[in-house]
Amino acid sequence: MMLNKTEFRVMTGLSVLALVLVVVDAVLVESNRAAQVDLSARSQYIQQSLQLEPIYQALVRGLADVAAKGDAQVGTLLSAQGVTFTAQRKESGK
Repeated sequence: MMLNKTEFRVMTGLSVLALVLVVVDAVLVESNRAAQVDLSARSQYIQQSLQLEPIYQALVRGLADVAAKGDAQVGTLLSAQGVTFTAQRKESGK
């Protein structure tokens, strides 16, 4: 059984299309893998940051206390980082 010219061209075209789709699939798989690695790294960074958040908050509170007691350089440092604070007066008990 022989293929005529039209059938041969159709089959060849479909074969080339299948090959192109395989190559496109391989490229997309590799791109997806790279995106997953990047997402995993970002997720790990966020998880580690969440674990350190209480330490950072305590550090900023301590620096704000020092600045509130009159250390202008620490106050300038905090304001340069976008940290605002207000000094609260402690009232003595009756």
